[in-house]
Amino acid sequence: MPSRHALVRRPGPRLTDGLVTHIERRPVDAARALRQWEAYVQLLRDHGWRTTEVAPADDCPDAVFVEDTMVVFRNVALLARSGADARHPELPAAREAAEALGCSLNAVRAPGTLDGGDVLKVGDTVYVGRGCRTNLEGVRQLRAAFEPLGAKVIAVPVSRVLHLKSAVTALPDGTVVGYPPLVEDPSVFPHFRPVLEESGAHVVLLGGDALLMAASAPRTAQLFTRLGYRPVPVDISEFEKREGCVTCLSVRLRELRE
Repeated sequence: MPSRHALVRRPGPRLTDGLVTHIERRPVDAARALRQWEAYVQLLRDHGWRTTEVAPADDCPDAVFVEDTMVVFRNVALLARSGADARHPELPAAREAAEALGCSLNAVRAPGTLDGGDVLKVGDTVYVGRGCRTNLEGVRQLRAAFEPLGAKVIAVPVSRVLHLKSAVTALPDGTVVGYPPLVEDPSVFPHFRPVLEESGAHVVLLGGDALLMAASAPRTAQLFTRLGYRPVPVDISEFEKREGCVTCLSVRLRELRE
């Protein structure tokens, strides 16, 4: 049977030193961030996800945003190579975790750059944001890794936010949701629905009608409820201070078989 597995990595002591690109820097409460992370992980478990903690990388302030370390399609994990050099030391432990779960491994190589947060999978369509963290060569290498597996890879410009998934994610029916001021070309997506709050653009599909989303988007939660979904809010305010969202705190693997 298919299993749902998530890789997570607890926030380290230097989270407040994390990179910011499109927002004003504010101090992070490390103790509160840890409590929020624990609540996030517990919600995954409560909805049937098995979780594996990637080994800490305490010298890397952004290591908690583990999604950026890889992209998984079917049973292949493509290890990323961030456009931010300071994030490269996050990768070795992430590689070990993916290998331990039985993933086939590939890796982006120089001069390619790729962050996992720039990749949105909608069925077999893989949207890849080209911006400050992912370059054209990174897109080319992702295409070479996944198109033989049946993926259709589409490059999307990103300049108003850190990552593509800072602007858009997708509902279970494939509708892409996004906050219009941050989405450069909604016409790229066959089915696009605008939301009223920036953090409302970020959902994790927990299974069935359940959508994990930030507690900071109550109006969007009401919209999703009217659409027949069940929002599951979680407070991630300390991570939002570092341009984080619900997607980037885990790597979700749905294709593994036991």
